[in-house]
Amino acid sequence: MSMAPLTSVLKPLVALGLTGALLVGCSSTENYEEPDPVPEVVSTVSLKSQWSLTVGDGHDGQYLQLEPAIIGGSLYAVSADGELLAVGPATGDVRWRNELDETIMAGVGGDSRHLYLVTGNAELLALDRDSGDEVWRLRMPNEVLAAPQSNGNLVLTQTIDGKVVAADAGSGERLWQYDAPAPALSIRATGAPVVGRELALVTLANGRMVALSTANGQPVWQYTVGEPAGRTELERLVDVTAQPVVVEGAALVAGYQGKLALVDIRNGEEIWSRATSTFHSPALAPNKIFIVRDNGDVVGLDASSLEEVWVQDALSWRRLSAPATIGDQLVVGDFEGYLHILSQDNGQLQGQLEFDDEGIRAPMLRWENRLIVYGNGGRLAVFTLEDRE
Repeated sequence: MSMAPLTSVLKPLVALGLTGALLVGCSSTENYEEPDPVPEVVSTVSLKSQWSLTVGDGHDGQYLQLEPAIIGGSLYAVSADGELLAVGPATGDVRWRNELDETIMAGVGGDSRHLYLVTGNAELLALDRDSGDEVWRLRMPNEVLAAPQSNGNLVLTQTIDGKVVAADAGSGERLWQYDAPAPALSIRATGAPVVGRELALVTLANGRMVALSTANGQPVWQYTVGEPAGRTELERLVDVTAQPVVVEGAALVAGYQGKLALVDIRNGEEIWSRATSTFHSPALAPNKIFIVRDNGDVVGLDASSLEEVWVQDALSWRRLSAPATIGDQLVVGDFEGYLHILSQDNGQLQGQLEFDDEGIRAPMLRWENRLIVYGNGGRLAVFTLEDRE
């Protein structure tokens, strides 16, 4: 399993009330609080577009997270109506375009040979990475909303009801399936697995993170991110809808009505934790951890002490995206398509940009010193950060 360096996060070792979250299950509903208005900001920094283009109909009005991916020097993005693009991330040149006769339900996964997509018919597609041509397809046991992930030998796909299916990356042969207990009520979102050579990390709607053997799908350990409490199904909701972040032999994981925790990948033992409630993966800087709470508050934590350094509450209930770092700033998107730039030091709003009026839901990507943003309406762009005169 590849490890991203972040020594400061490991220092403790030595480191919405459902706003905008669609629920699935026996009591499905959609709850909204009144969002704060767009804050007025005197911009001191700005995001400068290097290029932009449109990918099909984007999310096509569906509640999806079609996260693009950088694989082997190309940027790949797909729309819900089946337009798949391979783009040069530096210039935005379209290297190839494939109009798939499929509805696509999740973002792009890939490895050295293939791209992986899931369809509205619950099929996993493997496509040639150099052309977009179909190589194989495999039926899944249920709907899939998270991008498939591959280590080059196998590809893992997780369904909305907690089934994890492993397929041979070359042939598409089904290798094994792991079935997790599914709660009666869950959030309509799933964290993508993290797939290493020997272990795969999977986050589940029952509040657990499980390490599975890639050889046979057997659980090696599990960690409790959130423990159900309360009388109603809504009160007992502890879904973990975010992909774990791997840092130097440990996994940083966070969940709804649960906690933010750093867990040893070897044995699942907790290194540290603190209570939180979020739908998103945290963002990391050399000395800080950034969380978007379920109510839209953005929080900066000291990576050594885990104490709150700052809280920015001017974006409450704006259904924020996962946070992303660029330079010494933090960026979040919202349901009206605004990008908000915050200072990593104190959380103050430093800039603002209206990007896609259908909103921003997919996690943003960092590439070199640039930020890749894909809006719900299909706009794909690469930004650099600039100080304003």
